Amino acid sequence: MTENINTFLQIHPHDNVLVALQDIAKGTVVPFKGDNITLVTNVAAKHKFTITDLNEGQEIYMYGVLVGKANHHIPKGNAITTENIHHAASDFKLGERKLNWHKPAADKFAGRTFLGYHRQDGSVGTANYWLVIPLVFCENRNIMVLKDALVEKLGFKKAKSYEDEVESLISLYQTGSSVESILNADLQMETAQKTSKKLFENIDGIKFLTHDMGCGGTKSDSDALCGLLAGYITHPNVAGATVLSLGCQHAQAAILETEIKKRDPNFKKPLIVLEQQKIGKESTLMQEALKQTFAGLIEANKQERKPAPISKICIGLECGGSDGFSGISANPALGYVSDVLVSLGGSVILAEFPELCGVEQELSDRCVDVDTAQKFMHLMRTYNAKAEADGSGFYANPSPGNVKDGLITDAIKSAGAAKKGGNSPVAAVLDYPEKVTKPGLNLLCTPGSDVESTTAEVGSGANVVLFTTGLGTPTGNPITPVIKLSTNTRIFDRMPDIIDINCGTIIEGTETIEQAGERILEYVILVASGVVQPKSVQLGQDDFIPWKRGVSL
Repeated sequence: MTENINTFLQIHPHDNVLVALQDIAKGTVVPFKGDNITLVTNVAAKHKFTITDLNEGQEIYMYGVLVGKANHHIPKGNAITTENIHHAASDFKLGERKLNWHKPAADKFAGRTFLGYHRQDGSVGTANYWLVIPLVFCENRNIMVLKDALVEKLGFKKAKSYEDEVESLISLYQTGSSVESILNADLQMETAQKTSKKLFENIDGIKFLTHDMGCGGTKSDSDALCGLLAGYITHPNVAGATVLSLGCQHAQAAILETEIKKRDPNFKKPLIVLEQQKIGKESTLMQEALKQTFAGLIEANKQERKPAPISKICIGLECGGSDGFSGISANPALGYVSDVLVSLGGSVILAEFPELCGVEQELSDRCVDVDTAQKFMHLMRTYNAKAEADGSGFYANPSPGNVKDGLITDAIKSAGAAKKGGNSPVAAVLDYPEKVTKPGLNLLCTPGSDVESTTAEVGSGANVVLFTTGLGTPTGNPITPVIKLSTNTRIFDRMPDIIDINCGTIIEGTETIEQAGERILEYVILVASGVVQPKSVQLGQDDFIPWKRGVSL
């Protein structure tokens, strides 16, 4: 049998493997550039197979870059696996600047606006939140006490409650139902969320962040925590903040205030800092926090959405639960969105440095100047060296889910992940937790861990996050809307409660990358204006994990 050409794809002319767009059975004859390749193994959708015989040590290319080497002889038409190839990536060095790029036709979006919250520093928020945060983990309990006191009473509780389902289970138990009957019971779970009327209509919510840092770790980690929290407090989506400090920890209030001034020298948002060891009784601390926070909410509620150019949107680019289709559907669609926004004066953030392994040369060559390129290369080398010193390395980044769905080396994963950044020059390279200050494409040093990276991108200024997934993940953020995009239609249909946009249309050939990108950007404008809430916001998926600068891939 001869397979239709729509069942496979060569991503780059120099690639010596093809991507299966659907399951292809052993024995299938694949016509490719005048040759007939007979598959000697089954090849699952998203996986790759060889177009020539490969000898031991021979290089394997995808996206036009080195992604692995053969462990032993691999016949033509064989699926590549973790058993027959291993990770390999090209070395990189300082090269010539390659700043010429093909700007996309952005006329459709020129002059477009969104409705946002204008801040005194010139930034514009896509939401209006109040933050309640601890400087040290010792205050986590007090943060949760404030949450219990405020959220429901002020009408901000909106995540679905499963109390009715628990009541049903209790009733079954009390009436003598067997364990088998309980396990097979239809609880008729409601999908509608229970909401109460908000007291403050112009406030999107009060967000309570907790973490396990601030003391007991390294001083550099506590300082970085203060920088991250300062990024959240000065963020355009935040109207003001209440900060609880114990008093004796490494992460001192004075350090936080210094970090705030770095990011906003004329900072004027309401900021309440309360130190428990100075105040004394917990009840006094709680009452003071409640009174001052309530007063701050009254002021924050006076702000309203007003038109702003879409150049005020800063998009964080993220992927998680990636699969073998990520680099050929959702990720390049985000790359198109990135290029359109950059061409209109906006900014985007590409992070997850372990997932840029193998594309360092291209990205460093795209840096606007030598200093920026050298900073990027230095961060990549020192990060990987630290990982290797601790018994790992970038090669260990792919998760079991990544491998199962076709991303069998870090370089394969990275080459596809980098597509989110489009083709524009790299305007700046930021070390965690630095803030975005320049329009254009920004590279931010973060781990590949989804929540840590998303947390960092928002701390650096992302007021919208576009998050691609092939396997499905619920990741969200407390203050920035996270828009989830599927790389394939199957996962979109299976998890419609957490995924907003389907990019499987690109794989199916019913939509081009450019068409999908335009559809995504239209959705971003609606979300930025508060007209549409992505699923992560609807579910109250408030994930927040600061990065400890030890090894996290």
